[in-house]
Amino acid sequence: MQLKKPGSILHALAAATCGLFAGTPAAQAQMAARPAPPSTWEVDSALLIYSEQDRVTAIEPVVRIKKQLSEDEDIAFKLVVDSLTGPSPSGAVPSTASQTFTSPSGNDIYSTPANAVPLDPTFLDTRVALSFDWTRPLGAERRIVYTGHGSKEFDYTSIGLGATVLQDFNSRNTTVSAGLSYNADRVEPVGGAPSGLATQPAFPAVKPIVGKSEGKSVFDALLGVTQLVNRSTLTQFNYTFGRDSGYLTDPYKLVSVVDPVSGIPLQTIYEKRPEDRSRNALYWRMLKAFDRDVLDLSYRYYWDDWGIKAHTVDLRYRRDLDGRYFEPHLRYSKQSSAADFYRPFLRTGESVQFASADYRLAPISTLTAGVKYAVPTKTGEFSVRLEFMLQTGEDHPAGAPGQLASQDLFPDTRALILQFSYSLGW
Repeated sequence: MQLKKPGSILHALAAATCGLFAGTPAAQAQMAARPAPPSTWEVDSALLIYSEQDRVTAIEPVVRIKKQLSEDEDIAFKLVVDSLTGPSPSGAVPSTASQTFTSPSGNDIYSTPANAVPLDPTFLDTRVALSFDWTRPLGAERRIVYTGHGSKEFDYTSIGLGATVLQDFNSRNTTVSAGLSYNADRVEPVGGAPSGLATQPAFPAVKPIVGKSEGKSVFDALLGVTQLVNRSTLTQFNYTFGRDSGYLTDPYKLVSVVDPVSGIPLQTIYEKRPEDRSRNALYWRMLKAFDRDVLDLSYRYYWDDWGIKAHTVDLRYRRDLDGRYFEPHLRYSKQSSAADFYRPFLRTGESVQFASADYRLAPISTLTAGVKYAVPTKTGEFSVRLEFMLQTGEDHPAGAPGQLASQDLFPDTRALILQFSYSLGW
């Protein structure tokens, strides 16, 4: 399974680890107004455990090592290992009778009991990713940050490079940033990349494929401004534009074709998505200090040419406890509109150019709430974060025929997120 594609799992991982390891152009702009750390070496480490109820479990250790080369120059390397196991929704709909599906490899089958959402038990993967960021001065008030990364899964390879220029103004109270990045990815699905909208054959037949591997490119551009408003307030505004092209279909997702009257699944087909996607995002963040406490508030608005629109609000309040601190966290994300080609199911005879039943492309709401507790050590800081995530969607779509009207087509997803972090510097 490719871990790179967006989804509830990766969104939870990103939300839990954001702010600890800055590597993207946006993150670099976000930190632009901070002074250089006094330590020559810094090591940040974290272990994140993400567990959905009766579904996927993810374990992610992360280590980032940073070397301060001079007052205005530093280099950092980050190693991430993602390990995912457990069943994942295939996209097929439940039925009043049990269902049998062919595994992605075509070498096995798996069954789903009656009135249960079909889950693919073959979902498992491990990803190893290595990245770097190198900050260099380009004069007294200008810096450039070079970034690069490479990651490998058994069915997905990604290599990317980027650069962000940061220009200070107004006695370094204002920083303007502009960045570009490019990824070249390769998808090598188990059993090959299936032909979109083709029928999934019954075991042991070989599935129709368009190739053993497919390419994908990802381009991102950033424009941002970070402003020190006063001694206690820092604010940031970013606009990012992205363009994806190539194989954007999830090779493991299915769509059920049902009887238009009874709603009983008659066949299962492979999903198909467009080969191009333009993405836009506006991001605003404010850090406000109250004596020793800190308020961290951000808002993000996302839209793309697939028809998806999403709003995300993130709130943290760091309460100082004489060196230790207590940080409640609340995050709410609402994907208010679905992708134009999202279909929880298709009816027999319905003709479409693209279709996907992937719930991540549907209208969806995600609430994450938790708390972080940190204590200082002789050389750094140790912290523990515990969060709960609830994801909901349209469980009974209007117009669902026959037996589907009584089925829960979008069961709630509940997950626990536990993270241990340790940072030190010398």
